[in-house]
Amino acid sequence: MAEHVIKMPDVGEGVAEAELVEWNVKVGDLVREDTVLAAVMTDKATVEIPSPVEGKVSWLGGEIGEIIAVGSVILKIEVAGDAGATKDVADAETVEPTPVEKIETPPEPAKAPAPAPKKPAPPGPYLGGGAPRPAGEKPLASPAVRLRAKEAGVDLRQVSGTGPAHRITHDDLDQFIARGTQPVAAGLRPDMTVEEIKIVGMRRKIAEKMALAKSRIPHITYIEEVNVTALEELRAKLNAEKRADRPKLTLLPFLMRAMVKAIAEQPQINALFDDDAGVIHRHGGVHIGIAAQTSAGLVVPVVRHAEARDLWACGVEVSRLAEAAKAGTATREELSGSTITITSLGAMGGVATTPVINYPEVAIIGVNKMMIRPVWDGTQFIPAKMMNLSSSFDHRVIDGWDAAVFIQRIKTLLETPALIFVD
Repeated sequence: MAEHVIKMPDVGEGVAEAELVEWNVKVGDLVREDTVLAAVMTDKATVEIPSPVEGKVSWLGGEIGEIIAVGSVILKIEVAGDAGATKDVADAETVEPTPVEKIETPPEPAKAPAPAPKKPAPPGPYLGGGAPRPAGEKPLASPAVRLRAKEAGVDLRQVSGTGPAHRITHDDLDQFIARGTQPVAAGLRPDMTVEEIKIVGMRRKIAEKMALAKSRIPHITYIEEVNVTALEELRAKLNAEKRADRPKLTLLPFLMRAMVKAIAEQPQINALFDDDAGVIHRHGGVHIGIAAQTSAGLVVPVVRHAEARDLWACGVEVSRLAEAAKAGTATREELSGSTITITSLGAMGGVATTPVINYPEVAIIGVNKMMIRPVWDGTQFIPAKMMNLSSSFDHRVIDGWDAAVFIQRIKTLLETPALIFVD
């Protein structure tokens, strides 16, 4: 056995060193001529280093990310007999690099005397399905090809390589993607279709308003958990005793009445901010927008003067507006004029959200999913119905402290629902 030493190649253009970015082999691996051993990167390009001989890798010189000078020994290969042997590092072969951008067959190395017998070449490119190489064999490809394959969702183990040692080239990848008949794995295949959908109508209006709100309002989001066990018991009791002139109550009317009471103590929350004029319009009337998802998109019907409606009147108006919004019959007046908004995803509300303020309002209250969680009552953990409120405020006019006080007041009212009925 003899040893063939490979140096860091001269990649040209006066480059004196390169970064080792990839090892394609490890100590003990058997390699054939033209097997890609490693890839190095300069500030101009990434190049591959192919093997000029057949043999077994005996030594690797350098770790990924290490900067290696041109001419330094980076790899040693054991070869049969004296074929390709180099006794002196100074005389070691400097391998001609292969640019990643255009992979070409490296120049054929000079034939050494008494070369070792070569192993049979693997079969050529496969036709039809199935892996184009033995199971477990790593596909040979440049970093650029691997990156393109990853972005396209292509498993390179399924791609036949036409380059030296069945290395996968850009053309091989292009043909595989264009053919689109071989599965990536287990019957899966990449979907290369792109559908162009023009944003028009309601969706365009929503996009414009959301972009306006996020670009002009510095949001602060405050999240607090609320124990709604007592509220849910009260709601169930009231619904069980429902009269013909009263609607079935949801959580929203309770929240609306709690908001009205909290706003009475902090009227700056119920306001519109004209940031162009630098003027805050603080409203006495509490006009609560209820964000509702419809087939046409998100709309916000408005319950006007919630301060003048009791629990059941709020419930009636919420139900009426929700039906009108879903049917597409809500009027412009019913869909405008809110001073503060509630947003809820119902059962899909998640643990927490970061709601976007309905510009030019200064606050929005987000209702999250109700869940049964263990709560410590001072002596033991008991099951309780818990729900998070995720609320956003315009930090230009609402301080974090005031936002917290507002939500804590709503929390108190919801956790002790009898207080909602106390004037």
